[in-house]
Amino acid sequence: MTALQDLAASGVSVWLDDLGRDRLTSGGLQQLVSDGVVGVTTNPSIFASAVSQGDAYAAQMAELTDATPADALHALMVTDVRGACDVLSTTFEQSSAVDGRVSFEVDPRLAHDTKSTLAAAGDVWADVDRPNLMVKIPATLEGLPAITAAIAEGISVNVTLIFGVDRYADVQDAWLAGLEDAHAQGHDLSAIGSVASFFVSRLDTAVDRRLDAMADAGDLDAGTHRRLRGRAAVANARRAYRQYQRMLQTPRWLSLAAAGAQPQRPLWASTSTKDPTFSPTRYVDELVAPQTVNTMPAATLDAVADSSAPRPVSISITDEAEAADVGLFADLAAVGIDYHQVVSDLEEAGVRSFSDAWGTLLELVEQAQTEGN
Repeated sequence: MTALQDLAASGVSVWLDDLGRDRLTSGGLQQLVSDGVVGVTTNPSIFASAVSQGDAYAAQMAELTDATPADALHALMVTDVRGACDVLSTTFEQSSAVDGRVSFEVDPRLAHDTKSTLAAAGDVWADVDRPNLMVKIPATLEGLPAITAAIAEGISVNVTLIFGVDRYADVQDAWLAGLEDAHAQGHDLSAIGSVASFFVSRLDTAVDRRLDAMADAGDLDAGTHRRLRGRAAVANARRAYRQYQRMLQTPRWLSLAAAGAQPQRPLWASTSTKDPTFSPTRYVDELVAPQTVNTMPAATLDAVADSSAPRPVSISITDEAEAADVGLFADLAAVGIDYHQVVSDLEEAGVRSFSDAWGTLLELVEQAQTEGN
């Protein structure tokens, strides 16, 4: 059994957190699907990297020289995402619409504008025109009603940029409300997919940076520093998974499930390790659980594929395990690290980072149009 098959046997769907024209034209994405990858995610940073490398987009850009940069960018992204959807269409059908999904991010500069986010989601859904698309909407406070409204319209949604368990509860509520509205409007609930993208490694980076600074300043003893460092991200994700498990037992969900709805699986995003002292597969190995998705950048996927270590279920849902994870955040608070402030800062930084990448994309496209004229 290969490493990816091992993960699948434990209930983990392996998605690729990368997409570019070269992956489509070279057959590279098709090969990964043959190897066990069952979905694709992308974001503005990933797409900016793809557009800036080589001339894979030159032919299409030559046809878009008279379009506005925003319209040209949209056309490029729609082409890539539609192509990836087609590659994964068989997976989508064979998994009964659970996997085989490809995500397309709405303009992140709209993250604090509910009405514009919803309109953009509708445009993306219509333009890609593939049933296995997922539209990525950020889990900002303004994004929550857009999530509900999009799902109510029958749009499958990947809720992105989730960092805290409190906000995750809000996301679950928004998703459930959307399904209830969709059901009332007569939509086929089995066709509406959703995942909740919980960003993992960025929490360790933020918390460990604070711990390291305190240790360097002599404000934290070596033992406490060692005990707390590198533990926040996985503990946070495990808390989210237990919250997911509790949701599955609620009358509200059970009623929707009886009507044909699919669960909104937790998706572990930002799963590459930023700290060189950590195993490159850490945020895969420690987050194995049924009904989860792990979307991996290519380097992490390669590291997992090259490893022969078995990957049994690693998330415990016992009360004792949950108490231990809750206790970790109490210990962090005791040394002055405010969990709620950290996740709030991460959300703000995530929106800003993706917005900056979107701006870079527009500049790259405009430059290519100028050179083509």
